[in-house]
Parts: sequence; structure tokens; C-alpha cells
Amino acid sequence: MKVRKMDIAFFASSLVSAYWNGAATYYRGIVRALHERGHRVRFFEPDAYGRQQHRDIEDPEWAEVIVYPGAGDHHALRMVEAARGADLVVKASGVGVFDALLEAAVLDLQGPATRVAFWDVDAPATLERIGADAADPFRSLVPRYDLVLTYGGGEPVVRAYEGFGARACVPIYNALDPSTHHPVDPLPHFVADLAFLGNRLPDREARVESFFLHAAELLPEARFLLGGSGWEDKPMPRNVKSIGHVYTADHNAFNATPKAVLNISRESMARYGFSPATRVFEAAGAAACLITDAWEGIELFLAPGREVLVAASGEEVAEHLARLDPATAHAIGQAALSRVLSQHTYAHRAAQLEALLEGRDPVRARKLEEVS
Repeated sequence: MKVRKMDIAFFASSLVSAYWNGAATYYRGIVRALHERGHRVRFFEPDAYGRQQHRDIEDPEWAEVIVYPGAGDHHALRMVEAARGADLVVKASGVGVFDALLEAAVLDLQGPATRVAFWDVDAPATLERIGADAADPFRSLVPRYDLVLTYGGGEPVVRAYEGFGARACVPIYNALDPSTHHPVDPLPHFVADLAFLGNRLPDREARVESFFLHAAELLPEARFLLGGSGWEDKPMPRNVKSIGHVYTADHNAFNATPKAVLNISRESMARYGFSPATRVFEAAGAAACLITDAWEGIELFLAPGREVLVAASGEEVAEHLARLDPATAHAIGQAALSRVLSQHTYAHRAAQLEALLEGRDPVRARKLEEVS
């Protein structure tokens, strides 16, 4: 099936709110890029977890956002029926409500003119869950999807999904949307030597303690800034300032103001590797000097030592920060910005998806011919 201009239906967490929704930047970048290439996108999202009450964008011109009630199976099933006839139907992981229902229901839309894809924005968690439970309902559905897409994980995730019978699995990595994430002037309330932005999650908290809070203990004269939800009652060194949820509109200044910003992968993402978080590209897009925890595959996206600093522990974070002067920090940030603009924008990712669906991806074309 050759792809021209597609009608695409997304079932995912939220396009309009980043509140407890770490995939928002990813969805916005992908969807906007697809729209700019002439495709129509309808984005079906539930009214759940207070996201609609904490919107950070209005309904965009580049997508039709359809919000439905977060309770009542019949509402979700009505949305699935509304997507009938689309060229591509996407069920994303982590909707938060109706996940099992939607994963099965969207497969009823498959047909000669409709492909159905599962788009996993947290493949390590999904794979560990279905690997631990042979009765997990999604496990038996994997072979029925035309395609599994992931936002990270590389070959380890591809092999794991193929082991569960996926017809084809392809990473569509996070990237930069330069229209939303770009250099800005610094803001006084974000001044710090090192800043980290991330919600408090069980799969991340221990690594935040090791890479961020321990580094703060080692550098008591330095200023550390922590953004994200859930940290209010967390004991912290005195030189750490916690500011709570940071709205998307403030991400550029949050990244551009401190001397350096820190990326800390969730434990499962670090273990699989090849999983650059959205924060990596947001920071690079703002020309921030990024320090990241060590994980396999970082060199595919940014060159260690020149475009990013890599640390294997909180001690190494502190060492990087202690040695870092403003001129070096500026040079690293500028090099990172140049790299992501040339190779890692969502326009690049949308073109990759088109090539994949048209059978022009040289790595996956053979498998997709079998799907078609």
C-alpha cells in the first residue's frame, strides 16, 4: 500500500496537556510534522488525570483534538468507531484509561485500506510487563498489529518485540521541534549551576537521588534546581530548590538559564539503552549544556565530550560541573543545537515514518511487504 496523504487517527494520553504526561512533547512534534507534510491527524484523548484542567496549549491548528469522557467503556468504543476508515490507526501505550479495551478494539478497524499500529512510548515497561505475565491480554495481540513503533530502545527492543511475534518493530526516536524548543533569554528564577526536570516516578527516583541529589551534596556551594511534580515531601540538600511542575511554555528558559542541565533516564530506559528522552532534545534545542547519565547508544544522537557530557554516577556529575566554565558550557550547547537541527528534528522522524509505510525503509521494507 503506497502512502500519499494519510488520514491518521491517534489514541493516546494527551496532545494538549503535559501534566503527568511525559509523552506530550513527543506527540506534538510527531503530529505537527505529519501535518506539515500534508497528512490529516485526529487525536483522541480521554479527560483523565486532571490533564484537561492543566492544559498548556489550546487545540492546535495542526491536529483535530477529540476529548472524550475518561469513564465509561461506551465512550471509548464510540471514539474507535469514529476512526473507522482512517488510513492509519495508532494506539499509543500509556493512555492511562481504557488501555486494554482500546488495544483490542482498534484491531477491528484493520482492513485493506487501514493499517493499525501500536506506538509504544515506554517499551521497556511494556515488554517487562508482558514478559512477566503470560496471561497479559496485550501479549496475544502483538502479532495482530501491522506494525509496532517505539520511541526508543533500539535493537534490544526490536528483538524483544519480534520475540513476542511482532510483524515489524521500528524505533521512531524522540527529536526536536525547533518551532517550540529553541534558545531564549535567561530568566532570573531559573538561575542555577545545574537543573533537572522530571516528575517523581518509582522507576526514576533512585537514579535522581544518585545522579542529582548526591551531586548536590558533593558541591554544597553550587546551586541546584529541581522541576517536576511529586517532589514536595522529598528530603533534599539545602542547596537544592524544588519548584514543582514546570509548564511547557517555560521549558526553554528552564533549559537555557542554568550553566548546565541534567538528563536522568528512568531505570528501565537506561537498561535497554538507545532511549533518548524528550528532555535531551528539548535541552539541545535551547542550546543548553547537557549532562546525561550514561546509557548505550548516546553517541547515535550526540557526541560525548563535544555535544554532551556523560556521567556514570553522581560523583561524575559533580566532577563535570566543578570543571565546567561558561565558555565550555556555551560551546557544548551550540554544538548540540547544530547536531539536532541537522539530524534529529521531528521533520526527520515524520519522513522516516512515511518511508517506512511506503516500503522505502531499506532495513524494514522486507518485513513490511509481508504486512501489506
